[in-house]
Amino acid sequence: MEQANKRSIKERRQQVLTVLTHMLHSERGMERMTTARLAAEVGVSETALYRYYPSKTKIFEALIDNIESTLLNRISQSMKNETNTMQRVKDILQMILDFARKNPGLTRVLTGHALMFEDAQLQARVAKFFDRLELQFVNILQMRKLREGRGFDIDERIIAAHLVTLCEGQFMRYVRSNFRHSPNQGFNQQWQLIESLFA
Repeated sequence: MEQANKRSIKERRQQVLTVLTHMLHSERGMERMTTARLAAEVGVSETALYRYYPSKTKIFEALIDNIESTLLNRISQSMKNETNTMQRVKDILQMILDFARKNPGLTRVLTGHALMFEDAQLQARVAKFFDRLELQFVNILQMRKLREGRGFDIDERIIAAHLVTLCEGQFMRYVRSNFRHSPNQGFNQQWQLIESLFA
């Protein structure tokens, strides 16, 4: 019984995050998110909602944790499947931009638009995610010398920062256009500019 109850709580927590994601993608996604609205969409009382998450900040934190876990796990998987550094970077960029395209509500979180009226620590949490993403790129780029016997003319940290800036810029454009301009639109042309760094 206790195990079933734990599973039920876990499922309900996931349901809260799923509903929140859909709400952030909706026409009212830019409005301040209230626990009353969220509880109504989930189909529970506000009091019940607080049984699953102690605060709205904790709900958003869980959502950001899920985004980070999903993307970093996919990066790790991509690194196992591909050994060429240039192809690794290209695959990871495409995966990140495609994730944004498929998850507009989550992209609104990553750009900070969904967090404008929320606790400032959530913006810091998103910044931490991008720092971790940048570090992943730095590690991949620095491993090139060991794997392929050649490095870069430019500091790998600068290249990594540029790659993350590309992602952030495409996220912003996607949200700003109300999800009309896909994040991976024109990627092949953008990649040609990046590809020259690997020459």
